[in-house]
Amino acid sequence: MTDIEFFIAVTISLFAIVDPIGTLPFFVSLTESFDAADRRVIVTRAVLVEGAVLASFALVGRFLFQAFGFTLGAFEIAGGILLFVVAFDMLHGEVTRTRLSTADRDDAIARRDEISVVPLGIPLLAGPGAISTVMIYEGNAGSDPFVIVATFVAILITTALSYFILHYGQVILRAFGRVGVMAMTRVLGLLLAAVGVQFVVNGAIASFGGHL
Repeated sequence: MTDIEFFIAVTISLFAIVDPIGTLPFFVSLTESFDAADRRVIVTRAVLVEGAVLASFALVGRFLFQAFGFTLGAFEIAGGILLFVVAFDMLHGEVTRTRLSTADRDDAIARRDEISVVPLGIPLLAGPGAISTVMIYEGNAGSDPFVIVATFVAILITTALSYFILHYGQVILRAFGRVGVMAMTRVLGLLLAAVGVQFVVNGAIASFGGHL
């Protein structure tokens, strides 16, 4: 894989797992009674939390591998399975259960002043799947400066796209409708399922080597 191909792959896979498009219906329904200024504040805080969390785990990921004593291959297998579970939910047009439970949703509605951080920033945008993805890509980077930088640029692009999509959420939802949004989520889910399977394959090869 060339550097450009890697950059495209990490950007698309990260955008797919963050899935701001799939978050739109929840975000719009939760903020429908807010004025435009309040929604801008919520969106800004949410994407800042998203970017900060993903960048932080990308920075410390390889050190966490060392601290807990597990290999990158084992983490790739676990991360790939998690991504596939997320993708399965997306293919069914759902806000994945790994990111938001019914209790979490009810609690968020009751505490609207905090929703920009929880659950929008974490875990709807920067959920366990997205965190695992950036840790795996950075773990595979080694000392290659392009790969290291590419992951952080992908985080920046995904964060910027999340801001744009959520900021114009009501307009997008009116234009495409809930059916259109769910259709786009299913397409991203299919791409994400392929990424998850590839992570598992890479992890199995790294863990078992010549035994495969």
